[in-house]
Amino acid sequence: MKAYDFKTDVCIIGAGPAGALLAYLLSSHNISVILVERNENINKEFRGEHLNETGEAILRKYKLFDELEDVGLLRMDRVEYWDHGEVFKTIMPDERVNHCGIHVPQKHLLGLLLKKSEPLPSFNLLLNTRVVELLEEDGQFSGVKAVKNGQEITIKSSLIVGSDGRFSTVRKLADIPFEKIKHGYDLLWARIPAPKDWEPTVRMALIENEQLALFTQQGGYIQIGWNIKEGSYPELRKQPITKFVNQLIDAFPQLEDTVHAYLHSWDDFVLLQVQSSKCETWVKNNLVIIGDAAHTMSPTGAIGINSAMKDADVLFQIMMDAGSINQVGRVDFEVFEQIRRHEVEQQQKEQLMKEESFGNQFIPV
Repeated sequence: MKAYDFKTDVCIIGAGPAGALLAYLLSSHNISVILVERNENINKEFRGEHLNETGEAILRKYKLFDELEDVGLLRMDRVEYWDHGEVFKTIMPDERVNHCGIHVPQKHLLGLLLKKSEPLPSFNLLLNTRVVELLEEDGQFSGVKAVKNGQEITIKSSLIVGSDGRFSTVRKLADIPFEKIKHGYDLLWARIPAPKDWEPTVRMALIENEQLALFTQQGGYIQIGWNIKEGSYPELRKQPITKFVNQLIDAFPQLEDTVHAYLHSWDDFVLLQVQSSKCETWVKNNLVIIGDAAHTMSPTGAIGINSAMKDADVLFQIMMDAGSINQVGRVDFEVFEQIRRHEVEQQQKEQLMKEESFGNQFIPV
C-alpha cells in the first residue's frame, strides 16, 4: 500500500447528520475540513429520520430548512393511539409548532448538506475511508491514519471530531470508556407503501404489552417500528410470521392488502438492538466526540438526529467564539461537553420513563 498525506484544520469522522452539518458550518466559514465516511455513499436505510422542533430550528437558523423542504419532507398532522382498529386518543400539535414531527429522508438531509459543502474550497469529503489509528504528537492527538480504496492515508489535523455513531471507532481508538444502558427491548423495522388516502400521522398501538408504532414517511411509505423483548429475535424467527402479520392487521385494518403484499417473511424486517449509552468524557486532548458516539439515544421520541444536530450547532458556536481555529483547545471542548451533557442525560432519563409508562396510554380512564 502506498501512503499519501492530507492536512486540515478539522478532521471529522462520520458523515451522519452531526458530522455533515458541522463540516458544512465550518467550511462555510473558511475553516478547512476533511469529512471522512467509511461507506461508499450516504444512502443507508433505517436511520433516525424525524425532526422535532429542535432540529427544525437549527436548520432554519442556518437557512437550510426551506431548501430541505424543496428536496422533500413531510409534516405529521397528529399522533393517534389505536386499539383493535379504532382510534381512541388523538394528540394534536402545538399551534406554535404546527406539526407532530417532520419526516425527512436522511439521504435528503445529508444530500443537501454535502451539496452545499462540496463547492466550498475549504471542504473535502473522503468516502469509502476507514480510520484505523489516531496519530499523537507530544501527548496530543494530531490526526488519523485511514485506509481508502486499499491505500493507507494520513490526515494531519489540529482538531479531531468523532461523529461516527453508536459503534464509534474514534471512541474506541481514543480509549474513552462508555456505559451501555439497556432498555429491555429490541426493535423490528419494516417499510411498506402507504395505502391510498393514508394521512401523515404517527399511529401507536399496544400488542401483547409491547409498543407498535407506524410513522408516515415522505414519498408515500410507512415505517413500522415494533418492540420485541430484548434478545428474543432468534427464537421469534423460528416461528411463522403469520401471527405477527395478523396482529398488525388487527391493530390497523387499513393495512391488510399492503401487509399481505409486502411482508412475507422475517427477512422483510430489520433488527435494531436497542441500547443507549453515556461516556465518561466526550473530550480527550485535541479530540471530541459528538452525537451517537458520545451519547447513543434509544428510538423513543425520535430524539437522536435532533440531539446530534444540536451537538454540531453548539460545538460550532463555541469554535467560532474562540476567535481562531488555532485557539480552540481542550477547555473549549470541555465547555461544549458541560453545555450539552446535562440536557442529553435528562433526555435519556425521560426516554426510559416514557418506555416504562407507554402501556398506561391504553388503560381506560
